[in-house]
Amino acid sequence: MHVRKTFWHIVQRRSTEEFESFPYISKLLNAYFWVWYGVVKPNSVLVATVNGFGVVLEIIFLIIFLLFASTRRMRAKTGILVGLLDVVFPGVAVLVTQLMFDRDVQIEVSGFLSLCFSMVAYASPLSAMIPNGSGFVLGTAQLVLYAIYWKPNKSSSSISKETTDDLEDVLQHHQPLITSNSSSSPV
Repeated sequence: MHVRKTFWHIVQRRSTEEFESFPYISKLLNAYFWVWYGVVKPNSVLVATVNGFGVVLEIIFLIIFLLFASTRRMRAKTGILVGLLDVVFPGVAVLVTQLMFDRDVQIEVSGFLSLCFSMVAYASPLSAMIPNGSGFVLGTAQLVLYAIYWKPNKSSSSISKETTDDLEDVLQHHQPLITSNSSSSPV
């Protein structure tokens, strides 16, 4: 319902204003991969048809977005992203797996990519609210790890020293299993 209101607003104003195209691009990519999964997996016609309808709707939304893009830059950015993410990438993924793998691997790959792009599609609205959403998540993870490991304890540093000493000892006494001269016998 929200998407319909958004696009009705875009058509009425004849401008995308500050709306971002990435959520719609990622939803189309997600729908493509679910259609592919429904095609390669036996007895999954319903998955393919329902998501096929989603593909049609997302293509319509992206056409409207491109027609009413508020700036040339926005139109170019959206066009490039659609070309790369919604045409080239899915085409290459399907082509490579169809030519190189058997049906079971195709099902696993298409299912895995469908799962990944479902997460991207549902997280993509955050790209409008948090412009650097992935940076926010990775930065938060880095701060949490730093808070956990900021001060090493004494037992881990002594283990580290012992491990280093053992490794140096092994490297000093290392003899190759195969020598460069094939006629000589192993040492």
